[in-house]
Amino acid sequence: MSYQKEQEVAELAVQRAAILTKKVFHEKAKGTLSKNDSSPVTIGDFGAQALIIAAIKSNFPNDEVVGEEEASSLREDTNLRDQIWELVKGTSLSDSKAEDILGGPIASMYAMLDAIDAGNSAGGAKGRIWALDPIDGTKGFLRGGQYAVCLALMVDGDVKVGVLGCPNLPVDDSVALTADSGVDQTDEEGKGVLFSAVFGQGATSRPLTSVGMGERKAIQMKSVSDLSQATFCESLEAGHSSHSDQSAIASKLGVTKPSVRMDSQAKYGSIARGAGDIYLRLPTSATYREKIWDHAAGDLIVREAGGEVTDSLGRRLDFSKGRILAENKGVVAAPAAIHSHVLSVVKEVMEAKK
Repeated sequence: MSYQKEQEVAELAVQRAAILTKKVFHEKAKGTLSKNDSSPVTIGDFGAQALIIAAIKSNFPNDEVVGEEEASSLREDTNLRDQIWELVKGTSLSDSKAEDILGGPIASMYAMLDAIDAGNSAGGAKGRIWALDPIDGTKGFLRGGQYAVCLALMVDGDVKVGVLGCPNLPVDDSVALTADSGVDQTDEEGKGVLFSAVFGQGATSRPLTSVGMGERKAIQMKSVSDLSQATFCESLEAGHSSHSDQSAIASKLGVTKPSVRMDSQAKYGSIARGAGDIYLRLPTSATYREKIWDHAAGDLIVREAGGEVTDSLGRRLDFSKGRILAENKGVVAAPAAIHSHVLSVVKEVMEAKK
């Protein structure tokens, strides 16, 4: 299958959701709640999830969605619910044809709540299932750093389409990451990129705009001939990834540049287009498992751009086990030519800890 329609709907849905998140990004009060795991969620998360799931269900009514958020708190908190509804009903693409493709605006506040709750799939190895993170990197979103709107289609457990909307990354694929790329960011002119990939068809980037779709350009990971000059990416939050292990690995690899710490799957997009080179996310505990919505889109985009993505034991990420990567530990992403070397050092450092 070409998945042309799925890619078009996914790109437009992410584009429309990013318009909403950008509105919230500029507000000092973002309607923040704490979930059961103490992670934050904002009115932007809820609104973006509603818009994206509504578009999926309009076009592919039998598809399931694994979404990060659910609407029980909004059904109790009418003030928060009303804030989100105002955002959702006021967000649209300027292109009427694109809006028609997405199914038009959500009909009512209650339809919005139902759309949010339609992200309740358990995931699995059979059928068509979308993995959605409406705002990946909510802490980065709150602090004014990097974040991403992430959407991927899995068919029988394999990722076939991946889209990332990164409002605060430069449009220009040639702009290299620097040590401060993850903090004090804006979505000003020249910022905002939409990464996209279809299995077997390569990866692309295009400007993330509010009017029409920008020109699509093929992207490739950069060839790394000198590891001392490689750009190493990791999560900003120490609770998400072991900075000490990753520092030891970077040292053994001979990497001399300071690591780039940023939130969200913006890291996947950045290394896919050669703005960075290596992304490590190593578990902070033996029992921690990643959520599928945090990796599905980025995994495909990097692999289609000429990279390799495995866990810390060299296994491909397995998105068929439900809502988490139950059979994987950590993430190692790098250009295919050097991935095995990076992985061997990862294993060496991890083995030394036992």
